[in-house]
Amino acid sequence: MKFALMIVLCFVCIPLFSCTAMAQTEPTTPESDVIRKSIKAVGYEVGGGSTKVVFVGTSEAPNASGEAKVDAKKTGTNIEVKVTGMPQPTTFGAEFLTYVLWIVTPDGATTNLGEIPIDKNGEGKLKAVAKSQTFAMGVTAEPYYAVPIPSEVVVLVNDTTKKTEGKIYPENSYKLMKRSQYAKLGNPLALTPDLKNVPLDMYEARNAVDIAKSRGAAKYAPDVFAKAQSSLQMAENSLSSGADRNQVITNARATIQFAEDARALTAQRVEAERIQQEKDAAASEAAAKAKAEADARASAEAKRQAELTAAREAQQKAEADAAAAKAAAEQAALKAKEQAAKEEAARAQAATEALRAQLLKQLNDVLQTTDTPRGLVVNMADVLFETGKYNLSTDAQLKLAKLSGIIQAHPGLNLSIEGYTDTTGAADFNMKLSQQRADTVRDFLISQGLLADTISSKGFGEANPIADNSTAAGRKQNRRVEIVVSGEIIGTGAKLGN
Repeated sequence: MKFALMIVLCFVCIPLFSCTAMAQTEPTTPESDVIRKSIKAVGYEVGGGSTKVVFVGTSEAPNASGEAKVDAKKTGTNIEVKVTGMPQPTTFGAEFLTYVLWIVTPDGATTNLGEIPIDKNGEGKLKAVAKSQTFAMGVTAEPYYAVPIPSEVVVLVNDTTKKTEGKIYPENSYKLMKRSQYAKLGNPLALTPDLKNVPLDMYEARNAVDIAKSRGAAKYAPDVFAKAQSSLQMAENSLSSGADRNQVITNARATIQFAEDARALTAQRVEAERIQQEKDAAASEAAAKAKAEADARASAEAKRQAELTAAREAQQKAEADAAAAKAAAEQAALKAKEQAAKEEAARAQAATEALRAQLLKQLNDVLQTTDTPRGLVVNMADVLFETGKYNLSTDAQLKLAKLSGIIQAHPGLNLSIEGYTDTTGAADFNMKLSQQRADTVRDFLISQGLLADTISSKGFGEANPIADNSTAAGRKQNRRVEIVVSGEIIGTGAKLGN
């Protein structure tokens, strides 16, 4: 009870935290570190007056509840939140010390609206301003206040009542940070905090540095992590020397931001390292297979040359044996040459087909690939891009990195990248989006070492649908990027053309 009361005192007495939305940009977070959930969103009418939205407890905190008063204006949306029945954050684990209010916009973006202080009765309030008028709301347990995306420990989610005014959006998918990204070994002080003498911000600062260290920040983000450690030492010194409480909190909050930056940068660099390792492995495997095929073809060619030499020697011997058989021998030689030419052409065709089949299998191991008269068509589904955007997802980058390694193992191939959309939205927008997605794929492949003059890109917008645009399933198939792989070495002589 003493712990809960002192949380309130820390935030009431020290006005260092703004209750408006934190201005932050969500970092690129590896998909392996997050999960996704859905939440109900509301589109509030600007100038329509205030309306109430209720909060219901999740399985993490079934007795928790709350409500929010929402008033959408041209300058932003005012939000007043009250929560009750909230357990202390440390009940979810030693790494959790506070609660944060979030909004989730329809595109899945999340914004930290601020920390909710909880009193000894499990009650708390927060006033905040959101820039958007259409969003969902939720409350999560967090290790410190300066987190860029919500943790998976969701304790409250918004719901609507008959009195809620606004358009309801039943499905709204967003990212949550896995609990394991914050888990660490030991934190006995967080279990029995002395908030009378030590501000909550100091516990959050220690928490943030320990978490960053446990994720490998000392190795992957040494400069930023060193600043976090130095800032923490400064905060500890100000605390032990009896400095002004405001100064202690100021130093602690600087530590929290440095530590979170180090943790986020570490996660990005670890993921980049994994992608590079996957690419190198794919390239090595493709090169080994290509060498084996080349060795087999060389052996077959040597055998064929030996057979041709033997045939010529036999022909010469036959001509020397009898002049009378010269005409027959010449005819036999002509037939032998014709047969050899046919066999040579057949072997060349077989080698080309074998290489094409091998390349088709390798590409299919990465992305769905189809053998067509134009070449091998690699299909990148719409899910590899954010909705309505052309930025590549982490999964898309990994798959394209593998694909580039395979292509590099087969010199002589050309890539034609084609972007398509469904018929939803304006045709001009769809044409531009399809070109942007095709260009993004081309630029990424060039960054992976492929030659620019072997890759073209073109957006076709709504053209060339492969399914019925009147159905959701059909539109999903039509939203795609196709990579057409061609070249004489696989029997397709397509030329590049931007």
